[in-house]
Amino acid sequence: MENKELKKLVFATNNQHKLEEARAILAGQFEVVSLAEIGCHDEIPETADTLEGNSLIKARWVKEKYGYDCFADDTGLMVEALDGAPGVYSARYAGEHCTFADNVNKMLFEMTGKQNRKAYFATVISLILNGETKTFEGRVDGTISTEAHGNGGFGYDPIFIAEETGRCFAEMTPEEKNAISHRGRAMRKLAEYLVNL
Repeated sequence: MENKELKKLVFATNNQHKLEEARAILAGQFEVVSLAEIGCHDEIPETADTLEGNSLIKARWVKEKYGYDCFADDTGLMVEALDGAPGVYSARYAGEHCTFADNVNKMLFEMTGKQNRKAYFATVISLILNGETKTFEGRVDGTISTEAHGNGGFGYDPIFIAEETGRCFAEMTPEEKNAISHRGRAMRKLAEYLVNL
């Protein structure tokens, strides 16, 4: 069987964790390239108040300025007891240049003494391909733990207990997490769409 050249698809991120997840899920279908690999070092503004809005801004930015077909995601953690916060501000919940640990600590502090610990993660992916725009959403329900667990993953993974497994994302292997995660689910919807083109 001849090894045909995979079509390049830009993932509007430089987050190595996200890139690895995307490459694992889209392996064999597309060559997933990062912003750095196309020479994009712009600070793309994320000014929308919805995940879909932010993912669209990023995908359009790459298409308009660099000319590549592209997909972008925005992910948020929605916590019921915090009225849906941090939501679109999940990555910078503890401030503009905060670390994952800062965000986790702030969340644990905000949740101190709260009985309702229900939360969900959502990812919205916007794809611009062949002049068309499509969106795909993935969601996973769970709860916020009272302390950090596990050493895997990134972001809020040490304190997000997935309903389906009863374990924190950070306690799972990357394969286990991808199988049920919000981003994994949105990516698989994207992959299904791409394979049926």
